[in-house]
Amino acid sequence: MFATAAHAQAAGAAPPAGITGLLLNFGPLFLIFGIFYLLLIRPQQQRVKQQRAMIDAAKKGDTVVTGGGLIGKVTKVDGDEVEIELAPQIKVRALKATLSEVRPLGGSKPAND
Repeated sequence: MFATAAHAQAAGAAPPAGITGLLLNFGPLFLIFGIFYLLLIRPQQQRVKQQRAMIDAAKKGDTVVTGGGLIGKVTKVDGDEVEIELAPQIKVRALKATLSEVRPLGGSKPAND
């Protein structure tokens, strides 16, 4: 009485099959991953590589900044360790891996001198 008759709809187009369907479904994901790689992952890897090369090239006389924020002058390089002079007669040994920045010998001139 109140119920209406249910009519079946015409069947829609069949989804693409095979490799074409796979590319249509996963193509945007591959494209997004490619963009992420080119814009985010690769530049970050290059920056890490440059910083590691800079730290490995630390030599006597360079000013370095440790991960803890200590600034000092390198007095001795011994393999994976450096000896840093923080103040006159105060020297500490640190691993090269803990250095965050190396400022080359005579890097920049003082601001108002």
